[in-house]
Amino acid sequence: MATTKLDRTRVARTALDLLNETGLEGLTLRAIAQRLDVKAPALYWHFKDKQALLDEMATEMMRRMAEDFLSAPAADWRTALTAAMRGLRAHLLRYRDGAKVFSGTRYTDLSYAAPLETHLRALGEAGFAPAAATRAWFTVYSYTIGYVIEEQATGPNRGGDGEGDDGYDLAARAERLAAYPLAAAAGEEMFRSHDRGFEEGLAAVVAGIGATLATSGER
Repeated sequence: MATTKLDRTRVARTALDLLNETGLEGLTLRAIAQRLDVKAPALYWHFKDKQALLDEMATEMMRRMAEDFLSAPAADWRTALTAAMRGLRAHLLRYRDGAKVFSGTRYTDLSYAAPLETHLRALGEAGFAPAAATRAWFTVYSYTIGYVIEEQATGPNRGGDGEGDDGYDLAARAERLAAYPLAAAAGEEMFRSHDRGFEEGLAAVVAGIGATLATSGER
């Protein structure tokens, strides 16, 4: 049996490693315990259920993101938001089903607080009212997580070693939609060229934020 001390962070890091092999549905406390070479009940000292584990996994992801890109936004708010969301997407894509793990979880520490404070302050200095700054951040953040959830659900597996299926079968989809040519053709735009699609959507969201939420000459 393993002799290294078992703690929440170690379990979460092991779970993130295993996630790339199993996906979210295949990730179980039993499988994690086997990887750690401990008995499954040992994990229940740290996590009462799988959701508690997912919360810790998302928190570990945030710790890594906070160290990497969230702590020093650029002076221009558009550049800052765009760079932060590019970084968020890149991090989520490092893990199979990473966006699903991250979405809707509750952080177990305050690693998110300083980066959030920094970005909200930068938006305030750019002329956003406090509520508008919050809405701007949450809007672009929600777009990014939602985009990656769809990207990972319909595209090739991009976590871990990058192996996986080829994603959505567009030929079969087009055949089913033969009577709806516009809907059929839309598949290529929606389910391929994810990098370009993300960038174009992000630019639209940031432009919309500037048009509707900015309160100074920074529109």
